[in-house]
Amino acid sequence: MKELKIKAPAKINIGLNVVSKRQDGYHNIETIFYPLNLCDQLTIKEAGSFLFTSNNNELTSTPDNLIVNAKEELEKERGEKINVHIHLDKNIPIGGGLGGGSSDAASTLTGLNKFLELNLDYEKLFNIALSIGSDVPFFLNPKPCFAESRGEKFSYFNLSISNPILIVNPGIYISTKRAYEQIIPTKPEFSLTDIKQEHFDNFNELKEKVKNDFEQVVFSEFPEVEKLKKQIYKSGASFVLMSGSGSTLFGIFKDFAAGWKAKKKFEKDYFTYLQN
Repeated sequence: MKELKIKAPAKINIGLNVVSKRQDGYHNIETIFYPLNLCDQLTIKEAGSFLFTSNNNELTSTPDNLIVNAKEELEKERGEKINVHIHLDKNIPIGGGLGGGSSDAASTLTGLNKFLELNLDYEKLFNIALSIGSDVPFFLNPKPCFAESRGEKFSYFNLSISNPILIVNPGIYISTKRAYEQIIPTKPEFSLTDIKQEHFDNFNELKEKVKNDFEQVVFSEFPEVEKLKKQIYKSGASFVLMSGSGSTLFGIFKDFAAGWKAKKKFEKDYFTYLQN
């Protein structure tokens, strides 16, 4: 039986500035998307009718699913039903600011395009991805980039974080829509367009300049997330920030031993992942 496996990576936001409210209801942002090795996996198989399954029952019990949404958008483009079995092995925490759902949607688009030999070009896939969600287009080609507008305008640049990155998810679901409703857009004092590779050799400068505007909103409602950020710093991290609209935090450590020690500490109570 024909089968295709495709990985859907998570991402972190190295800074996230909410600059202004748009007339279309969205917000203009600036951020740096950085992909992780932490991945979900999609398996696409031939089937007589469409079937979506997952190792996470929460995703199969609701019709509001970005994988199903992506499949339906492709059906509109194709003009006929898509009958496949898509199975999702979910590893990325849900609603944690790591882009897992968006990545799954993008991987569904690219996976079905390949599996069914639809031959849709990047521009067509991009437009479909953007109709699903603002950060879905990034995952069509997940490489480090500066993103602006809704998050769909990219400027790729060479950025490689050689230090260990510890992901800590406290298990608190944050609604992106609600977070945006509470945010007050402001022009940033430091534009993320000025981030360079050398900033990752001087974490003190990074700590002073790079912010996530959603931290104020999330910390106000969930003080335990702010407390966790302080704990990660106390565990030896050189730089700690919340990713996306939260609640996942990531800490960059000087060496693997320090990162591993912190992972062992936090994994007792939280989801953790260490990228070396």
